[in-house]
Amino acid sequence: VLWTSILAHNPGNPNWVNRDRFVLSNGHGSMLLYSLLHLTGYDLSIDEIRNFRQLGSKTPGHPEYRETPGVETTTGPLGQGLANAVGMAIAEKLQATRFNTPGSAIIDHRTYVFVGDGCLMEGISHEAASLAGTLRLGKLVCIYDDNGISIDGDIKGWFTDDTPARFRAYGWHVIADVDGHNPDEIRAAIEAAKADDRPSLICCKTVIGYGSPNKQGTAASHGSPLGDDEITLARASLDWTDVAFETPADVYELWDCRKKGADLENAWRQSFAEYKDSNPALASELERTLAGDLPDNWTSEMEKLAQHMQAQQRSIASRSASGEVIEKLAELLPELVGGSADLSGSNCTSWPAAKPMSGDNSDANYINYGVREFGMTAISNGMVLHGGVRPFSGTFLIFMEYARNAARMAALMGIPNILVYTHDSIGQGEDGPTHQPIEQLANLRGTPNMTVWRPCDAVETVIAWQSAIENVTGPTALVFSRQGLPTLNRSGPQFANISRGAYTIFETDVEPQNLILATGSEVSLALEAGKQLQRDGVSVRVVSMPCIELFEQQSADYQESVLPRDVRRRVAVEAAHVDYWRKWVGLDGAVIGMTGFGASAPGGDLFKHFGFTVEHITDAVKNLS
Repeated sequence: VLWTSILAHNPGNPNWVNRDRFVLSNGHGSMLLYSLLHLTGYDLSIDEIRNFRQLGSKTPGHPEYRETPGVETTTGPLGQGLANAVGMAIAEKLQATRFNTPGSAIIDHRTYVFVGDGCLMEGISHEAASLAGTLRLGKLVCIYDDNGISIDGDIKGWFTDDTPARFRAYGWHVIADVDGHNPDEIRAAIEAAKADDRPSLICCKTVIGYGSPNKQGTAASHGSPLGDDEITLARASLDWTDVAFETPADVYELWDCRKKGADLENAWRQSFAEYKDSNPALASELERTLAGDLPDNWTSEMEKLAQHMQAQQRSIASRSASGEVIEKLAELLPELVGGSADLSGSNCTSWPAAKPMSGDNSDANYINYGVREFGMTAISNGMVLHGGVRPFSGTFLIFMEYARNAARMAALMGIPNILVYTHDSIGQGEDGPTHQPIEQLANLRGTPNMTVWRPCDAVETVIAWQSAIENVTGPTALVFSRQGLPTLNRSGPQFANISRGAYTIFETDVEPQNLILATGSEVSLALEAGKQLQRDGVSVRVVSMPCIELFEQQSADYQESVLPRDVRRRVAVEAAHVDYWRKWVGLDGAVIGMTGFGASAPGGDLFKHFGFTVEHITDAVKNLS
């Protein structure tokens, strides 16, 4: 009903800007989506359907973004598709408010998401749905496949929520007790949902494995093939006599949406041409943001900001420096949308001209996510996937753990979500070990396609943000301090090399016998230790490594110029888990870091207690064999 009668989509152009979005949150039902794509005319052949779950096919076990035309997001972990859909609906609402004019609704589409029992059991469904109701996302329609079965069997033993009441409490429009096998009821429910200005939940009662005489309505039809005998019985039950993988021509004709989709897009393009004539500046800006292009003055303005930070020579927490950068970014990039999980002041993610989004106001560029770290990150993923906006979101680094799977999904999809994490070490102090990250940096750095910055001062903070905005092939984690950090002196080449991820900040000679590697707040300590070693007659180089992933992408010659391979006397200094640094210091080196959890005390006292002092660093260098 949805795909042939209601969904505004063009199989000939899966990326048409004003298409309706469709998300299959219960992604284990991927063959449903692949079948829809194939039958309606997307570039997904019957051979790809035959190759379901095989290496190199376009039909993986769960829908994968960029792998299959028409798949809007990767949905494996349950519930995240629902949160992605909320993000898409937010992005549509923000863009519509910004670009639509009286008589020209150039951004006007809906987001449909299918969910199952598992999606609604996951806690992220609460986070995302609660915010969606608060923001009154009227173009979001959620269709619940209420079949009462999960992998372990009948859900009555573990999921007895009154789901319609739950969503009504969120402020949703709820249509309950729809027969999920009755097209007329389904069509009426979707049309009713479209007519309401609240997000809608349509509860469709269905039978899993419908048509299988012995396995329908049971967990046996959830994740395993029916088997040849049961397939034969099911085909007879459904009166389906055609050969497997052969679809009758009249069925293809009924399902084919290519002409209808092309007509829809062509009509929109005509409307956009008229819009462009009447609103050339708005149209140009819309095209720029949809293309992901940066304004012409981008590089020069960021260079000026970095030079300004360098000239100030002040001590400032990198989270505070980040806040100043964000204020400038908001001037340069109207598509920037910030947010925080109830920590806007602590994360310094808001700025004086920020405009919070609400149910009554979509002329906005900031989202108060409340205490919803997981939902926030997955919603931001959805905003990126929608296109036309550049979201970033903030929380404490330790609470990255709540959002971990959504951060991983951003990396898996290769989308440029920006993740702001503050209070980056034991240096945050009195809140104690529950709030002091230890293993989180290693966790982020160990995630493929994740770029992690931990700046040592305000200048590196500017470059980190510039890198994050320019990175369009994966997420960037920006990790900032609570405590003040001195602005370091730099020469021209040092300044230029920050963007390479690692560079020499101090050295006693060009062929050092010892190397000190550090990030973040520990760089200034390493620098003081280097100067002390110089006074003691020890040859040493201090290297700031704010972004190791970028350093690893540099030429072998540049890497050698910073970290000579034959200099094996190395000490790494970072107030985080020691094991990550073994790859950089080798068996001959030493790591000054954390091997256990922190403690509750002022940050300065904790640094001394755990050995993050100039004296400890100099001793470690001198004691290398």
